Amino acid sequence: MVHVASAQPSFETADESRAMLDRYCVSCHNDRLQSGGLALDVVDIARPAANPEIWERVVGKLRSGAMPPGGRPRPSVETYDAVASALEVALDRAAAASPNPGRTNAVHRLNRTEYRNAIRDLLALDIDAGALLPGDETSDTGFDNNAAVLSVSTAQLERYLSAARYITRLAVGLSPTGPGFETFEVPLLLLQDDRQHQDLPLGSRGGTAVRYQFPIDGEYLIKIGLRTNWQDYILGMGTAHQLDVRIDGVLVKRFTVGGEATGRPAPLTFTIAEPGDPSWESYVLNADDALEVRVPVKAGPRVVGVSFVRQLWEPEGVYQVRQAGEVLSNDEVYFGNAAVDSVAIGGPYETYGSTETPSRAAIFSCRPADGEDQTACATEILSSLARRAYRRPVAETDLRTLLEFFEQGRTEGGSFDAGVQLALERLLVDPDFLLRLEVDPPSVPPGSVYRLSDLEVASRLAFFLWSSLPDEALLEAAERGRLRNPEVLEQQVQRMLADRRADSLVDDFAVQWLHLRNLDEVRGDPVPFPDYDDNLVSAFRKETELFLSSTLRGDRSVLELLNANYTFVNERLARHYGFLGVYGSRFRRVEVPDLAQRGGLLGHGSLLSLTSYPTRTSPVLRGKWLLDTILNAPPASPPPDVPSLPDRGEGGGPESVRERLERHRAAPNCAACHAMIDPPGFALEQFDALGAWRTVYEHGTLVDASAVMPNGVTVDGLSGLRAMLLDQPEQFAATVTSKLLSFALGRQLEYHDRPAVRQVVRDAAADDYRWSSLILGVVRSPAFLMRTAGGVQ
Repeated sequence: MVHVASAQPSFETADESRAMLDRYCVSCHNDRLQSGGLALDVVDIARPAANPEIWERVVGKLRSGAMPPGGRPRPSVETYDAVASALEVALDRAAAASPNPGRTNAVHRLNRTEYRNAIRDLLALDIDAGALLPGDETSDTGFDNNAAVLSVSTAQLERYLSAARYITRLAVGLSPTGPGFETFEVPLLLLQDDRQHQDLPLGSRGGTAVRYQFPIDGEYLIKIGLRTNWQDYILGMGTAHQLDVRIDGVLVKRFTVGGEATGRPAPLTFTIAEPGDPSWESYVLNADDALEVRVPVKAGPRVVGVSFVRQLWEPEGVYQVRQAGEVLSNDEVYFGNAAVDSVAIGGPYETYGSTETPSRAAIFSCRPADGEDQTACATEILSSLARRAYRRPVAETDLRTLLEFFEQGRTEGGSFDAGVQLALERLLVDPDFLLRLEVDPPSVPPGSVYRLSDLEVASRLAFFLWSSLPDEALLEAAERGRLRNPEVLEQQVQRMLADRRADSLVDDFAVQWLHLRNLDEVRGDPVPFPDYDDNLVSAFRKETELFLSSTLRGDRSVLELLNANYTFVNERLARHYGFLGVYGSRFRRVEVPDLAQRGGLLGHGSLLSLTSYPTRTSPVLRGKWLLDTILNAPPASPPPDVPSLPDRGEGGGPESVRERLERHRAAPNCAACHAMIDPPGFALEQFDALGAWRTVYEHGTLVDASAVMPNGVTVDGLSGLRAMLLDQPEQFAATVTSKLLSFALGRQLEYHDRPAVRQVVRDAAADDYRWSSLILGVVRSPAFLMRTAGGVQ
């Protein structure tokens, strides 16, 4: 296809466009049939701006080559491009003359990620928002920041109230009412045969690292549970293991566990109905009871690390332990590695007061001296925090309310800190904190378009790039009205992209765009995939996150997401991919040895596994994912009565996925959709359900990864699919831009947003579609900076 930026119509009048529609489209899309809800015989193609919603649909179908459907006569590629380009020019000209930014919801609740980040930036406190608040729904856009689904229920309000009390007491450093206990579990299928985390020391094996906020100086209990088998016998107790407990990397206790039973050792042999020594039974059930330590800890965020010391030698004189009762084998579970199942932290049991913590430093900008009026200091603290939390200057009524709560808390709690805590608790349940509000100015007539205030732009910008509150620099620029200056706005965007908080563009935007959150549901069947484990899925996720972060932080072209000749692997993932010379658990950047087999996102195990079933690949799931996330042409939902694909051939024998799908497509109600969905999925068929490269199926049939795409282009395998996508760079750039704009606005895009997307893509083409050029284009767009007033004209 011709690039939109350079495309010129091959004709000067609308007659040729009408002739093309009459010949190829109107037989189905007419006023009588209205296939797809579209009638093209009653609209005037000479005036596309009169029916922009209809013609934007037509442009989308033409650009994707989706219509006419397969098997029907189709126009030439040049005709497709000419008609689509002519329509785009007319629609974009009309949009520039009369912008339609749409209307975002006036009330937009913070989702859990935004709430967590806001607490982090406001109070310097990391919280587990998932444990404190109900889950957020995900809209059809694929993002959980869509205002349309972020409702506020009574149950949510109750959780916000309890969360505010918990958070503020922790941040201020008030003594808990009693010891608390929190347990952190290690995923069951995570192999613990290597260093597990960067916060654990070199030379360690297994375990976990937990980030924990100790509320106050005091004595805390740390207790470790070890993994057991289905009989509740602790694994690996036939040999001794050294287990370390560390706080912020400092060793506080080393335990020795395993190999301590006094029963008679048994040889490695197969026995039936042979009684064992009861002392073994007791030991392998209860060996971890003594794995606890009480230790004094200063308040603040700490890393509690628990890991085994890696043994680089074979122990001597070790015997197999014996089960009690009737056993099938003495070789069952007692050798090999012990593993950590959980880490529990309890306390405080004795308190020593509160030292300075990052949270207390962020809150207490002043301290009243003895005998001084505490209200003046409280006013300074609350004014500063409320301005950040509310994202606007603080009104006198705001401050009066907070000071009333301060006085109540100081009276009831008996201290200045208790007063500040209660006032902050009130602040965190204020609608101006929990909700993003955009209110139409009273002077703006209903239905008219107006520019957002600088404070509203600052809020949009911060929640877009950081999923959090505006910082002091952005808030000050907004209060002074400087964001109306395009140069200042660009400077703020560039500054914010360089900030570590912009990692949320990977953690929140990109992860949702690519559906990476669904990786938690990936479960490989151990029969066809015996090498499957949670370590592999964790490595899949880490690879894609590091890759995305590399392109964003390096301000690379978004096309590099498709054609990069590098990726990030550790030993576990490199072994799965067949890469040589990579050792250890540390991820490092490596060049892809064969671009026909890897390179870019489409060769990542994360995306290939989440678009498969546990036992086999699915060209349908992969094709649907590609249409939605890469081509921005999501297919329609299937009818409810569509049967699932059979696991075997008609005669019960082995049959390839392609052969089974061809039988499935023979049904007339299946053919049209599968003609769109299946071809891109077939192009990735040389990757198995866990993303490993293959050339033959398990039953010996050669893998066929060729496909004819809806636009008539023939591709073969990953390299062919990649070449087709890169032949139309503006199409992928438009996909990324559309996803960015939807995320930035917190709403689903409509037909009137498409001219803005095309403008961003045209402008970014000169900069090779770098991330910053797309993001800046989104921020400069009318949809981001403007809004349509509500009400009836």
